[in-house]
Parts: sequence; structure tokens; C-alpha cells
Amino acid sequence: MLDTVNGILWGKLLIVMLIGVGVWFTVASRFVQFRYFAQMFKVFKQGMRHEKGRVSSFQALLVSVAGRVGAGNIAGVAVAITLGGPGAIFWMWMVGLIGMATSFYECTLAQIFKQSEDDGTYRGGPAYYMHKGMNQKWMGVIYSGLLALSVGTALIALQSFTVASSFNESFGVPTHYTGIVLAIVTALIIFGGIKRIAEVAEWIVPFMAIGYFVLGVFVIGQNVEKVPEALMLIVNSAFGLEPAIGGGLGAAILMGVQRGLFSNEAGLGHAANVAAVAHVKHPVNQGIVQSFSVFIDTMILCTVTAMIILLSDINILSGDIGGIALTQIALSEHIGDWSGIFVTIALMLFAFTTILYLYYLGENGLNFFSRNNKPLFNAYRVIILLQIVWGSLQDLGTVFAFADLAVGLLALGNLIALAFLFKTGQKALNDYDQQLKAGVKQPVFNTSELQDVNLDRQSWK
Repeated sequence: MLDTVNGILWGKLLIVMLIGVGVWFTVASRFVQFRYFAQMFKVFKQGMRHEKGRVSSFQALLVSVAGRVGAGNIAGVAVAITLGGPGAIFWMWMVGLIGMATSFYECTLAQIFKQSEDDGTYRGGPAYYMHKGMNQKWMGVIYSGLLALSVGTALIALQSFTVASSFNESFGVPTHYTGIVLAIVTALIIFGGIKRIAEVAEWIVPFMAIGYFVLGVFVIGQNVEKVPEALMLIVNSAFGLEPAIGGGLGAAILMGVQRGLFSNEAGLGHAANVAAVAHVKHPVNQGIVQSFSVFIDTMILCTVTAMIILLSDINILSGDIGGIALTQIALSEHIGDWSGIFVTIALMLFAFTTILYLYYLGENGLNFFSRNNKPLFNAYRVIILLQIVWGSLQDLGTVFAFADLAVGLLALGNLIALAFLFKTGQKALNDYDQQLKAGVKQPVFNTSELQDVNLDRQSWK
């Protein structure tokens, strides 16, 4: 039954809604993700400046990249190619490019409706803009409940299972040992709250993302003469002009769209919870930065995996090899037998940072019900740590069918909220546009521009 519902939700309804909203936001914003692409780097540089006691725009970006960048960049791309052919990568690119606009608006709205905390940090996300922006607290309650429940019962266990099983296959380490060590390291970080999570992400995320990117550049450099052929294969397969596997052109589009949406998370609402914590001068700044994180995930890191696979001599049309094994075998062809160790370590880093990201999402969901309740947060942290150990020992198929359903419902609610609040996000963008046009180098948010909006003005002082 769960599989049937998820098939309708993820296979039809959400794909249409996510693409429709992405195209709408792209056109209505006059292609904000492209006309402000150069501005992304300026805002990115400004966001690297830290203010004591606050989470910077750069740190918030890295926490969200920690969530977007994960097993989907290594295994998800391989699955897309296996089931949809090389053309699936083209459709992943398309979804990523329009998803940048969706991410821009959801993260801008998260900033507009964020709530200041006593310790100098902020809280926010879809539940907050549902409550304050739409005046629909019941939507925020359902969203927060599903968020905390899905994180606390399944999503983190999946990451633990991925790491433990990978270490067991590569090094023979018993899965429960990996789960225990992972739980201990996680505990040292999450009991420090979002500030410590951001500090850790600031060190780990650039290392893992740049390391994987450098490896990809090395592989591409070794096979540079094959690159034009690989790119043409992707484009031709995307439009059914090459021999197909699976369901042909339809499979390429479906798998590319599905894997792209799962990987970049644009429109799902997850990244908006993290975007709200940043201290910025204008909400659009964080919208621009978070749009860039989608680019990093899909256009850079997913492309790296695709090129590693397509530049190898593996016959992907045979369908004999799939999933993570496809990436591992392709890498071993390029760099030798130690590639299995590299993939295992990469998966471990990707999954670990995703655990930290997911934990914060769950905590933020709880905070909507009981603000800054430390006993509640500590109890939730213990549940998360137990889940890490438990997840390392389980075959979690049924549990994750539930998690897929919960995430799908979260995305559905978030997309409805984004559609209703589009005009508010557009007002913020227009204000930013006008200030830049007037020669202001660093636009500052003027809350008087949104007099009729129920926002926490203390957050913008």
C-alpha cells in the first residue's frame, strides 16, 4: 500500500508540481538564478564573514550542502543511468536549473519569516511561513510533526545503514561497531546545537565536496578526448536519439527528474529550515546563496559522477551492473583497485554530514511545538543516537517506504505554501533589485516594505 501511494505521490503528483512551480518561479522572477549567477559569488564572499555568536550565511550554506550532497550524488546518479540511460543526466540538469529558482524563493521566505532566539540565533522554515505568512498554524503543526517524526524514525537510520553496510563490505567491520562509533561522534556535535553543527560543516563539507570534485577533474583530464562524445551521448539519449535501455525516452525523463529532485531537494522545504538560521542583511541574500547550493549539488557533483561512469568502458546498455557498484567499477577502471576504499570513505563523509543536517531539521520541527525546550531536545538527541545504532543493524525497506511518504507530504505542503506566498517573496526580490539598481552594494532589508506581513521585526534590527 505504501509503495502504491508513494508511486502516485512521487511518480506523478510531485513531479508535475515541482517542475510546474520551478518553471513558474523561473519565468516570474525573470530567471533570477541566471541573472544573479555572478551575484552569487559576491554574496557568497560577503557571507564568509562571521559575527560572534551568530551563524553566517556561508555556514548556513554549508549545512544545507551537507544535506543536499550525499549518497544521491554517488549512488543516485548511477541508478538514474542504469534505469534511464545517459539521457537521464540531461533531465537532472534541467531539474537542477529550474530548481534553483524554487530554492531561491523557499529560502528567501524562510528568512523573511524567521524568528529571533535568545542566544542570538534564528529559527524558521516552512512551518513558520505557513503559520505567519498564510495564517495557517495547523499546516505548520502538521509539517513540523511530520518533519520530526520522519527524521526521528527513519531518515537518519538510512544514512547509518548506508555507512555501516559500506564499511562492512569494504573492510569487514561489523555493522554495529560502525553504528556505535558514528553515534558517539554525532553526540559530540549535536549536543552543541546549530552553532556547533555549522562549525563542523564549515570544515568537513568543503573538504569532501572539493575532494570529490578534484577526483572527477582528474578522471576527466585523463580522458579529455572522450568528453565531447560523452556529452553528445547524454544530449542525444535525452531525446531518444541513441539506443535506449529500460523504458527508452520516457525512462530517461522520469529517472532524471526523480533522481534530480531527490538529490537537490529544491521545493521539498528541508533546506529552508537551515536557510533561516543565517544572519544576513537582506533575505534575498540567503535565497541567492541557497540557489547556488543546488548548482553545486546537481550541476557540479552529480555531473562528476556521471562523467566518471560514462568515460569508462563499461557497457551500461547491458544493465548487468547497477547502483553504487556501477560507480565503484567505473572508478576502479580509472584509478585502480583502491577506488572501493575511496567510495566508502566518501559515502561515510556524505552520510555523516547528512545526519547532522537531518538532526537539525528534526530539532527545528520540535521547536515549533515547544520553543527552546532543552529537556525535549536532549531526549530527541538520545532517540537520534539510538536510531543511528539501530539503523546500522537493520534491513529498513518498510521503514523507508514510510519515510518516503512523510517526505512527499512535506513537499506537497511546502509547494502549496510557496504558491500562496509567492507575492511576498517577489516583493523582497523587487526591493533587492531596486537597491542594486540604485547603486547600493549591499542591500539592506527594510521591513516597512512588507507592512502588511506578520514577520518578526526584531530579527531585522
